[in-house]
Amino acid sequence: MSVREFVVLGTASQVPTRHRNHNGYLLRWDGEGLLFDPGEGTQRQMLRASVAAHDLNRICVTHFHGDHSLGLAGVIQRINLDRVPHPVTAHYPASGQRFFERLRYATAYRETVGITEEPVSGEGGVLAETPDYRLEARRLSHPVESYGYRLVEPDRRRMLPGLLAERGIAGPDVGRLQKQGELRGITLDDVSEMRRGQRVAFVMDTRLCEGVSALADGCDLLVIESTFLDEDEQLASEHGHLTAGQAARVARDAGVRHLVLTHFSQRYTDPDAFARQARAAGFTGELTVARDLDRVPVPKRV
Repeated sequence: MSVREFVVLGTASQVPTRHRNHNGYLLRWDGEGLLFDPGEGTQRQMLRASVAAHDLNRICVTHFHGDHSLGLAGVIQRINLDRVPHPVTAHYPASGQRFFERLRYATAYRETVGITEEPVSGEGGVLAETPDYRLEARRLSHPVESYGYRLVEPDRRRMLPGLLAERGIAGPDVGRLQKQGELRGITLDDVSEMRRGQRVAFVMDTRLCEGVSALADGCDLLVIESTFLDEDEQLASEHGHLTAGQAARVARDAGVRHLVLTHFSQRYTDPDAFARQARAAGFTGELTVARDLDRVPVPKRV
């Protein structure tokens, strides 16, 4: 059964709290799993969320601050301990190569799984193309090099049963039409429509910049940091972060269907304040102020 959902493993920013672990997020995309920003404690959060090492196909690190990467050591060792049978690919800023290597080999262990390293550099771009999705990265604005990630499903053609029946096309003829593009004078356009692929973006530590808007554009699901509330906008800019209002305006202008706010500073104790500011900024779509262990489904196609 195909599952497309975002599993929230941790939602704290620099300092974890009693109720919020450091960052960690898993995107389940049909038969694959993409782990984003495994902060400290991610391996234990995976256990609590019923996420196994075998569920991981890619690890995507936005940048090498500790709350986004210190869990790499444990996760990589668990992948090896469990002898994950399929390839695992790691994406991370190329400028942080030395940090990745230190975390990958932080302690002694038996290496049984060959993890493929595919660092990101420059302005980003397309990182991977599979039959089910294209993985992209865009450069963000943070005191250290940082990238956001975006998964785009290819647009596909959807056959319309009513139109097929009207034109007397059934059984093996449907497959022939799909393969040939035309059958007995009937074209694919006559009996089908293009179905827009789903889009999911993951945007962590950054100020407002071109990369944020590009990643968010037309997303069905946008997971984005909102470290600060709007009254601390100056502080957010100084430290390379977003406020709840800024994140919501990005989502509003990009036509995002479901906005997930996360990466909260420990200075705030009222999660509802983030929701109020997001609504005040004019975002009217589905909104989630993330909590640890939340499971957020990718919205169904319109």
